[in-house]
Amino acid sequence: MASKILTISVRPRGKPVKKLPEELPLPSTATSSDLYTQLAASSRTSIHRLRVTKGSDGTHIPNTASLPISETGLRDGSTIYVKDLGPQISWRLVYILEYLGPLLIHPVLYFLLPSPSPSFLQTLSCALLTLHFLKRELETLFVHRFSAATMPAFNLFKNSAHYWLLAGLNIAIFTYRPSSPAAGPSNPYITWPSVASYVVGELGNLNSHLVLRSLRSSDGSTERGIPQGLGFGIVTCPNYMFEALAWVGIAGVTWSWSSVLFAAVAVGQMGVWAGKREGRYRREFGGKYKKKRSVMLPGIW
Repeated sequence: MASKILTISVRPRGKPVKKLPEELPLPSTATSSDLYTQLAASSRTSIHRLRVTKGSDGTHIPNTASLPISETGLRDGSTIYVKDLGPQISWRLVYILEYLGPLLIHPVLYFLLPSPSPSFLQTLSCALLTLHFLKRELETLFVHRFSAATMPAFNLFKNSAHYWLLAGLNIAIFTYRPSSPAAGPSNPYITWPSVASYVVGELGNLNSHLVLRSLRSSDGSTERGIPQGLGFGIVTCPNYMFEALAWVGIAGVTWSWSSVLFAAVAVGQMGVWAGKREGRYRREFGGKYKKKRSVMLPGIW
């Protein structure tokens, strides 16, 4: 039997979208991805700039090939609102550029600041920080899978400021200058436990990212699963827990309050993200998901 044609009324939300059609015919067998594709083609706007919501209750309709229009609640004569999200940029590109700052800043200032020559702790600090952000870059290229293709272009400047200024210039200047505590002698009872903390944190973080990668078949996939493995039975986001552990190690090697400042800001933000993820797991998986008392730091947060 031939599919029925649905006529959807289209309205702009916010600033007008040029050439946005007032009505859009869709087969009843279409998916939400087909809806976005037709809207983008008609308005000659990048599909990644468009956000579609239902006129009846404001519910967001995601751009998903596996979501039939019939399951979105849209019917013949329904109204949708289309918002232009503005200039977009790839998630992967944002990650690459934001981590590139500290990856370059630390080696450059390591060679420029110390006089007459860097200390053991300064050399170790540079090595640990450079490896940390090199790992981030490699994970961005080969490990992470993103459910969304793009984010608002403005986020590039906001995210880059966090990493280039706080993790890059802030830590580098106060670690590699001749008067920094790291310019002095190393205390092995602090240095080597800190290095151990760093190594465990980085390897644990990588393992968590590999587990999360296995839950998605490809970039753009919105499929979700309940992660299992090292740390996931203790906290919601062990990747954040291990990230915090790595930064404890970095702070112990650099002997710098600038490292503590960045770590505090980063942990605070990760804690917010972990709390949201715990809520999402509970909503999506219900009784299948074992609720966690701590989302990131066992017994603390």
